[in-house]
Amino acid sequence: MFKVAALYKFARLPHYEALQAPLLASLTTNAIKGSILLAAEGVNGTIAGLPESIDKALMALAEITGIGGIEPKYANAATMPFKRMKVRLKKEIVTIGAVKADPTERVGTYVEPADWNALVNDPDVILIDTRNSYEVGVGTFKGAIDPHTESFGEFPAYVREHLHNQKHKKVAMFCTGGIRCEKASSFMLNEGFDKVYHLKGGILKYLEVMPQDQSTWDGACFVFDERVAVEHGLKVSDFSLCHGCMNPVSAADRESPKYERGVCCPACADKLTEKQKASNRQRQRQVDLAKQKGARHLGPV
Repeated sequence: MFKVAALYKFARLPHYEALQAPLLASLTTNAIKGSILLAAEGVNGTIAGLPESIDKALMALAEITGIGGIEPKYANAATMPFKRMKVRLKKEIVTIGAVKADPTERVGTYVEPADWNALVNDPDVILIDTRNSYEVGVGTFKGAIDPHTESFGEFPAYVREHLHNQKHKKVAMFCTGGIRCEKASSFMLNEGFDKVYHLKGGILKYLEVMPQDQSTWDGACFVFDERVAVEHGLKVSDFSLCHGCMNPVSAADRESPKYERGVCCPACADKLTEKQKASNRQRQRQVDLAKQKGARHLGPV
């Protein structure tokens, strides 16, 4: 059984470029796989490994970066959910674009999962899902607004266009692990909203600790690894990933005549060219052949 740790922390890292090589070396030595982003504003990522290796990796991460107080969200996986270990340098650990949004300066009010239901059941609260449309389609909180964004960088424009006259109202936001909400809440405070709340630990923490019979969550939560989506208790849900468009595919989608494993799904079947579909079929044949030989295909996913 592998242990999966999703983590982030906004912190000042002016020399983050110098941390890439030693961090990658340390994680690789501990047989850790996954992805870590480093930027001047902090660290973000998800890693997996054996439980004792994950503990060592998190200690090394704190020591190398000098960042304390990271609160990972943990889950288990029967198989390794990543193919390799990557440590990448970015301008932002979560990209919102050229707006004023610095969670190290100001951020909205954190709401513990145990207090979340009471807040969002208030009829005067505007509940916003800050994630992208394909994530919202997998699951969301009942009554939440879907901004219909394709990337987080579109969120500021949505706020300025649709919420500019509601700055006096309470706004509650949520995302997968909490990172997008921290930045979104900082942005909204700087835009003049004064009652901004966000779910501490994100959907993952809520699904981990909230009993299902008390939950207001509907569906599953998309995650950015080979588990694809998780449910209450962070159990792996019955979703796969379409390699034609990289959208999550439900069990119902897989029954559609427009679904072809490794090639296309109902969301992209009519958009892909025959040449693209042929390329996807060739890739799937390589995946299947590698599996038959007991190997793992390490091409792009």
